[in-house]
Amino acid sequence: MESNNRKALIIEDDKVALDLFAYQLSSEGFEVALAETGSDGLDLIKNDEFDVILTDLYLPDLNGMELIGQSRKLAPQTEIIVVTGNDSAEKAIEATREGAFGYIVKPVDFGELMVDVRNAVERKRQNEINRRQAEEIKHLRGRLTGTDTFEGIVGRSRQMKQIFELIENVADSEANIFILGESGTGKEVIANAIHERSSRNSAPFVKVNCSALPKELIESQLFGHVKGAFTGANTDKTGFIGQANKGSLLLDEIAEMPLDLQPKLLRVLQEKAYQPVGSEKMRDADFRLVCSTNREPFEAISEGALREDLYYRINTIEIRIPPLRERMEDVPILAEYFLRQYAEKYERANAGFSQRCYDRMLQYHWRGNVRELQNTIERAVLLSRDGVIDKLDLPAGGNGSFDEAESHVVAHEYSSNDHGVDLSGLDDSAIFETTGKMIVDRLPEVNNETERKDVFDQVEKSIAIAALRRTGGNKQAAANLLGIYRPRLYGILKRHEITDTE
Repeated sequence: MESNNRKALIIEDDKVALDLFAYQLSSEGFEVALAETGSDGLDLIKNDEFDVILTDLYLPDLNGMELIGQSRKLAPQTEIIVVTGNDSAEKAIEATREGAFGYIVKPVDFGELMVDVRNAVERKRQNEINRRQAEEIKHLRGRLTGTDTFEGIVGRSRQMKQIFELIENVADSEANIFILGESGTGKEVIANAIHERSSRNSAPFVKVNCSALPKELIESQLFGHVKGAFTGANTDKTGFIGQANKGSLLLDEIAEMPLDLQPKLLRVLQEKAYQPVGSEKMRDADFRLVCSTNREPFEAISEGALREDLYYRINTIEIRIPPLRERMEDVPILAEYFLRQYAEKYERANAGFSQRCYDRMLQYHWRGNVRELQNTIERAVLLSRDGVIDKLDLPAGGNGSFDEAESHVVAHEYSSNDHGVDLSGLDDSAIFETTGKMIVDRLPEVNNETERKDVFDQVEKSIAIAALRRTGGNKQAAANLLGIYRPRLYGILKRHEITDTE
């Protein structure tokens, strides 16, 4: 049993037994505190935290039941093992009903005792993890109306915060916006936020899915037509551009627009005017353009699906939405957001997730991104009976999931001299300032030919690896060490593809 600064308290009035217990637990890596009376033991419990308490049932000043009761009040997370004689085994069983982890009968089999001790310590550790995760979930629920929501967008990851900031900066401009992201990442939600934050928000926001319109009709749908322009054109029709007058126009899946129509759109953007089909008059085009696609633009250009000159015209500001698997810290808060929506819709007042559900969410790859998560939560709420959702309907295996079994992170001992820098004697603020200066001082000067690198990205990756090494690959411990929640650490590991450190 490896030493991890585990602490044990032994309360025993028999000096020989006290020394035997102390020797056995010390040899197993425990830091041991001793007390020969119940009151001395309680004083130690008040002033220190123990992983396990071993106590005799019969003490000079307190009976075992009273000691267990007071211990549970002082240290509810600490497990208690009762040591007793054959004649009081019945009393020991009663002690377990009062909250003791278990009991062992004298003469003590130390092999059996250490099994109980290890199990008690493990249960305390697991209870602490569950408690922290419960607090985390409570915190997530409490934050849903705070800074993690932005015009209907939910997220607290660094990437989403950067997108929020970008929207704030550009929404009220007239710049064309190009939104990139896989299917299901929320491109339309981002477009909505841009329109709502703009000075055009009181005018229409017209949305066009270029891949859903019949190719033979898309020109008249976009520009409109006049009566008699073609067979079946019995009246004048205002197209999407006209409908978006003074407002915004979203061209979703722009790379699916017919290639022969793209020069006409480019002309509209250049001249701020358009001509309905069959008309000889030009009309003012007063709209703010937002485009989106789930394709890589330069792949679409090389494949002949998107004109390069149009690409540069529509891409004044580019917003690239990362897939959900690269921002796993957003998964629990999104899940809570959708849970609230569907619990209200389907009248599931007591709907909630079990910890097993949260763990499953964090291990899943989410190929369908936010849309897949949303559909999964809706289905789970609908199928839940008593409100508690314990199981998610997700494909098993082969989904690129990320769990503890896939991460083979090795422990690494650090000392103040590992990197040749002496930081001893500095407070936290000075350490971060010194480290930051050291990193920046080593950066090369940037010119037009220098490839820019995201320094914060590299620092984030290095810190995550260092934390995992220090904690021997224990992700919960690493997250605690870094002062972040476990989902955020999972997101960092996903984003940087960290599965093994050396």
